Amino acid sequence: MTDRTAHSADAAGAPTRTVLLRGGEVHSPADPFATAMVVERGRIAWVGSEGAADAFAQGVDEVVDLGGALVTPAFTDAHVHTTSAGLALTGLDLTGARSLSAALDLVRAYAASRPADRVLLGHGWDAARWPERRAPYRAELDEATGGRPLYLSRVDVHSAVVTTALLALVPGVRADGDRPLTADDHHAVRRAALAAVTPAQRAEAQRAALDRAASLGIGSVHECGGPEISSAEDFTGLLALAAERPGPRVFGYWADRDLELARELGAVGAAGDLFVDGALGSHTACLHAPYADAAHTGTEYLDVHAVTEHVAACTEEGLQAGFHAIGDAAVTAVVEGVRAAAEKVGLARVRAARHRVEHAEMMTPATIAAFAELGLTASVQPAFDAAWGGEDGMYADRLGAERARTLNPYAAMLKAGVPLAFGSDAPVTPLDPWGTVRAAAFHRTPEHRISVRAAFTAHTRGGWRALGRDDAGVLVPGAPADYAVWQTGDLIVQAPDDRVARWSTDPRSGTPGLPDLTPGSELPVCLATVVGGREVFVRPQG
Repeated sequence: MTDRTAHSADAAGAPTRTVLLRGGEVHSPADPFATAMVVERGRIAWVGSEGAADAFAQGVDEVVDLGGALVTPAFTDAHVHTTSAGLALTGLDLTGARSLSAALDLVRAYAASRPADRVLLGHGWDAARWPERRAPYRAELDEATGGRPLYLSRVDVHSAVVTTALLALVPGVRADGDRPLTADDHHAVRRAALAAVTPAQRAEAQRAALDRAASLGIGSVHECGGPEISSAEDFTGLLALAAERPGPRVFGYWADRDLELARELGAVGAAGDLFVDGALGSHTACLHAPYADAAHTGTEYLDVHAVTEHVAACTEEGLQAGFHAIGDAAVTAVVEGVRAAAEKVGLARVRAARHRVEHAEMMTPATIAAFAELGLTASVQPAFDAAWGGEDGMYADRLGAERARTLNPYAAMLKAGVPLAFGSDAPVTPLDPWGTVRAAAFHRTPEHRISVRAAFTAHTRGGWRALGRDDAGVLVPGAPADYAVWQTGDLIVQAPDDRVARWSTDPRSGTPGLPDLTPGSELPVCLATVVGGREVFVRPQG
């Protein structure tokens, strides 16, 4: 691939040159056997066969030989915390720590490498994976940091451990011994820690996250910000940064019931991580029945009335609403609230608004049916199941094996007609689109598996549909030229009703092929990512 980032642009910012890509495999429903594609003024102009491409070769500004590479729509990651993901990439990341002692060693080394006048930030510890089966004690962190302020979020970002020095900066926080901080206390220490990040550090982290996304074939991200998660400055800074440099598109969701503020900040919705509950790993997801390993049912942040009022207000204002809901009680509260809002403003208007729910892990047949009835999009993260599912995973620890097997029922959701949009929740799980598709196709609970095709669609077109856009995320004439070029092995055609076991390579199927994602196989390597006709990533040769 050649570097075309210096193309001249029209008034709208799209490249004006016409480019023919040929000699590869183009994943397009417009032509399942397409091997070539023409891009003009930031949009797909044509897809078709190699023979037909000859007619365009003399009339374009550039011809790109794909050399047999696969071209697909660029991925959309429908749930990202960009700054936090970037801080994990550029700073203290504990997701690879295999024990408490290893984590403390990483903290110690990081503290020694950072300027003494900075608050230390880290992410990714998961005591459920450690042989010690406990979070770091405050005294241990005080020793490892030399008494400096440190904020260390759990992998799910719904609880944290901190040092004594950081607690001293946040009056009123109720530190209960050595237990991780949750709920309002966690939000308070997180705000204090993130407030210490300078604008330059924040921009560096945002660039790092967006560059990583582009290198993985991600053309769009849905930023999930909000007053309990980041800050208005972080949110608007990210949107401005994305607008001024080549990279993935950023669509911002602001998790606040202040609709006027959401509009002022440039948000596409008052949605995202508007918390109805917390997370299973931190024992803050809100459940109907108590946890298997704790004598309580979690934390409720918003009740049915609050959900009703927010959805009704957003619908009236033509703004997308949405909530974070993981536990079955939280999902039920969302469903009951949205249904009550539909009774107020009309079901058709609620459905047309395409309100969304983040995570939606503990679904039941009743709530699945309600999602379909109310037109709710489920913005979900298959990597959660890959990380914490299974008979011996964290879900089973928290809920017991029987309840754990019901989580993330993607097959039942698709069968009922619930729209799915896939994401990572980075930094909770890494940016990894093909890994996400694999996780959905090879769900740890076999009855919840969906086809590779359905999973790929949820991670491409599904993210655009979650924004209310039906014209993108697919390579057809007229669509935005957001695509990625991949080095991959043989392509495989999977029938849409297959559940992974039955594969076909019959060329008569008339269905575009996708890479073989069988566990253990090599995932595709991104060679280039193009957004709006402009290359935003090119893999260096050699």
